[in-house]
Amino acid sequence: MSEPASISAAIAGRYATAIFELAREGKALAALEKDVDALVAALGESPELRDLISSPLYSREDQGKAIGAVVAKMGLSASLANGLSLMAQKRRLFALPQLLKALADAIAEEKGEVTADVTSASALSQEQADKLAAALAKQSGKSVKLNIAVDEDLIGGMIVKLGSRMIDTSVKSKLASLRNAMKEVG
Repeated sequence: MSEPASISAAIAGRYATAIFELAREGKALAALEKDVDALVAALGESPELRDLISSPLYSREDQGKAIGAVVAKMGLSASLANGLSLMAQKRRLFALPQLLKALADAIAEEKGEVTADVTSASALSQEQADKLAAALAKQSGKSVKLNIAVDEDLIGGMIVKLGSRMIDTSVKSKLASLRNAMKEVG
């Protein structure tokens, strides 16, 4: 992990712990989970929001006002709203993506869930996704939430990452393996 990324993760971790604990004490984890999902979607859809949190051109006050408007517009829970306000005051909004990941991880752990990152060559049907989640849940002994992405470069098959384990059944990796085997032969 690069130094700036590890610094961001450390900053985000401290804020995430505080926000998570406040939400848990207030019995508001479901609201926090909804807010985290909504903010992740907003960051993905809004280049303006990504610019706001990462650009040093915005003053502390501008960031505070803008994040306050975002919080009000989205109707975010108090613990997350206060955390974001504090991050804006301290000019630490750059760590928002890491904060959201840390919060999602903490919520999933609290619920006994694990997240599997699945990359497939084509979009999975709901039935396929359900079967995959059930198989992974049986193997891991926990409830499994899928993060599904499509990468047509895989040609066929999929790559599944669950915790520290990775299962790669893609045609692309099999072709690469064959290519390496052929190099060894001659």
